[in-house]
Amino acid sequence: MEQKGAQMNQDPFSCSICLDLPKDPVTIPCGHSYCMNCITTHWDEEEKSNRCPQCEQTFSPRPVLEKNTMLAALVEQLKKTGLQAAPADHRYAGPEDVACDFCTGRKLKAIKSCLVCLVSYCEKHLQPHYEVAPLKKHRLVEPSKNLQENICSVDEHKGHDTVSAAAERTERQRELEERRGNIQQRIQDREKDVKLLQQEVEAINHSADKTVEVSEKIFTELIRLLQERSSDVKQQIRSQQETEVSRVKDVQEKLEQEITELKRKDAELEQLSHTEDHNQFLLNYPSLPALSESTHSSSINIRPLRHFEDVTAAVSELIDELQNVLRDSWTNISLKITEVDVLLSEPEPKTRAGFLNYSYEITLDPNTAHSYLLLSERNRKVTHVPHCQSYPSHPDRFTNYTRILSKESLTGLCYWEVEWRRKVFVAVAYKNISRAGNHNECVFGCNDKSWALECHSTSFKFGHNNIWTSISAPVSSRVGVYLDHRAGILSFHSVSESMTLIHRVQTRFTEPLHAGVLPWNRGDSAEFHKPN
Repeated sequence: MEQKGAQMNQDPFSCSICLDLPKDPVTIPCGHSYCMNCITTHWDEEEKSNRCPQCEQTFSPRPVLEKNTMLAALVEQLKKTGLQAAPADHRYAGPEDVACDFCTGRKLKAIKSCLVCLVSYCEKHLQPHYEVAPLKKHRLVEPSKNLQENICSVDEHKGHDTVSAAAERTERQRELEERRGNIQQRIQDREKDVKLLQQEVEAINHSADKTVEVSEKIFTELIRLLQERSSDVKQQIRSQQETEVSRVKDVQEKLEQEITELKRKDAELEQLSHTEDHNQFLLNYPSLPALSESTHSSSINIRPLRHFEDVTAAVSELIDELQNVLRDSWTNISLKITEVDVLLSEPEPKTRAGFLNYSYEITLDPNTAHSYLLLSERNRKVTHVPHCQSYPSHPDRFTNYTRILSKESLTGLCYWEVEWRRKVFVAVAYKNISRAGNHNECVFGCNDKSWALECHSTSFKFGHNNIWTSISAPVSSRVGVYLDHRAGILSFHSVSESMTLIHRVQTRFTEPLHAGVLPWNRGDSAEFHKPN
């Protein structure tokens, strides 16, 4: 019995509104059953209330809904016996489907919408459009919930040249296909680029691995040579040590022999000196041999721990020389490593719209501001003022010339604009530019650590390493600065209604850069803008 129940079709017991087993089932006077919440909501939303969604029988007044306890018990029993939900009838319209406007009760899915009738039809109610001659001329489209949006008011196009929707669709379809062709061609180009880049990655990895392998072999050989030279030095020192010790011991042995002989003679003399018989003393004295001259000087020069000091000095000198060589070599090696650049740089923009793709917001660093510079506009504007500002002491502060740098460190692709007044140096500089010192060390453009555009009311000048070039270009109160740090490109542009190149630099930047300005005289000012 249980097995038989499990095979029952759930559909007869389902609420026809939510298509699920009824929750708190109620039965209305016509005999149809629903979830209490479903039928209540349906009646509240219906224009003609109190109508059965299935048989469309209307009740007046709205009936009082009471729970159908028998159906509720049956539903609970079906749940316990594992009744599986019957497959949904896909002929009927769900919440996301377009419903047939002609169906009553539970509506079927629409298969077409008519742009003339502004109605959607299921398969059954669409048949007249295939059979009745006037209806055959109507324009059928895929089902749409927003038919009204596809229709233009006739009054809107009085006096206009018009074409049929079909003709316009044909033209737009052609344009669409052309655009799709362009997109697909671009996809192919980009996929080809991706493959090339993947090959480049593999080549980089292979080259790097090979270089590491060769470098390790070279350094291993260098270490072996150093160890070999160390062994040679050690061997020579030991050999010389053995020679010198042998020579010293040889002298020492001869001296010891001489001491023994001298002691023997001294003993004979002492014995003779104690002879009491004067005649015997005088007879034996002439027979004593004369004292021979020593073959060694008694002033032997001893230098404790100094015998190989010159060798130590020579090895120390070698270390110093080797360190210098390694330092210079490392600098060269490091530069060669950083010069590895396999990717093409971004193309330099040609229009202001292109530059705006790299717009960057610059803020000025108060810790670098000279004491006669006043900051405003949230640290984006600086003015040269006659009175000293009460800035705290800071190692980054400029003490000579009224300069200031940005907080931001610039290394990629950046574009910013500076609104200047009277005479201002618009610049980029390395962070380690001198904070105090003479003119060349401090002024932007007068050293090898900065590049500057001198902006004056009548002209521009560009300077780097104290080489200044006068520039003939339209003078505008706003200058745009473009930096491609990786490609070593720095360019200045006059910005007004149009954009004109003032000066372009192609170099190699070895450190991150900071934006900077130098308002020259009192009243001069500069304000950084994020272009938009």
